[in-house]
Amino acid sequence: MLVSVVIPVYNEIPTLAEILRRVTAVDFPKEIVIVDDCSRDGSRELLQQLSDKGLSVIGGTPKNRNELRILFQEKNQGKGAALRRGFAESTGDIVIVQDADLEYDPREIPRVIQPIVDGDADVVFGSRFIGTPRRVLYYWHSVMNQLLTTLSNMTSNLNLTDMETCYKAFRSEVIRSVTIEENRFGIEPEITAKVARGGWRVFEVPISYHGRTYEEGKKIGWKDGVRALYAIGKYSLKR
Repeated sequence: MLVSVVIPVYNEIPTLAEILRRVTAVDFPKEIVIVDDCSRDGSRELLQQLSDKGLSVIGGTPKNRNELRILFQEKNQGKGAALRRGFAESTGDIVIVQDADLEYDPREIPRVIQPIVDGDADVVFGSRFIGTPRRVLYYWHSVMNQLLTTLSNMTSNLNLTDMETCYKAFRSEVIRSVTIEENRFGIEPEITAKVARGGWRVFEVPISYHGRTYEEGKKIGWKDGVRALYAIGKYSLKR
C-alpha cells in the first residue's frame, strides 16, 4: 500500500532538510509530494537540487520505497492552494499531510494511517489533545483551537478534539472527491465540513506535538483564526 505524504512548503529552510530526512527514514512505502509555495528563503533552491540530484542531497538513511515528486507554485497562494495541488498530483492509496516544520513527528504516520490500513476508517485526524506529550506554548492559541473545534463539531455533528491538526489522513478516493476552495488555513475547517457531509468514517488517534514560537518560524496568526470562523460558517451552510 503506497502512502502519499503531501508536504506544503513556504520559507522553511531551517527545518526542510531535517523533516525530509525524518520522513524518508520511516519504514513504509511512500510517495513524497512536496509543493513549494514560491519560497524566498532558499527552500526553493534546495528543492530544485533535490529534484535534479535526488535524496542524496539531504543525506540521512532512507528506508523502504521513497518516490520523490517536487512541484513549484508560480506565485505564493497559501497552504490550501499548495495542498489542493499536492492532493491532485498524488497517486498513493492513502494520502496524509505533513507540515515542513518539526512540529509533527513523521514516525507517528504509521499510527495515524493504521485505522485506514485496517479498513476501519476513511479519514483519520491526529489529535494533539488526547494524552500524548506536547510542548506547552500559547494559551490563547489553545483557546482559539478549542473554540474552532467546538464550532466545527456543532455544525458538522462530529466529536473531534483537534479539528485544526496538520495530521489528516485519507483514503485517496475520499480526498480526491473533495473540491478544495480555500487557499490558506481555512482549508482545515473546509475539509472537516466536507468530510462530515460525505458521511465518511472518521477516526481520531493521539499524536505528540512539538510546537514552535513565532521566533522559530510559526506563521499562523489571528487573521487565520477569523478566516477559519468564516469557513466554518460558509461550509456548514453550503450544500
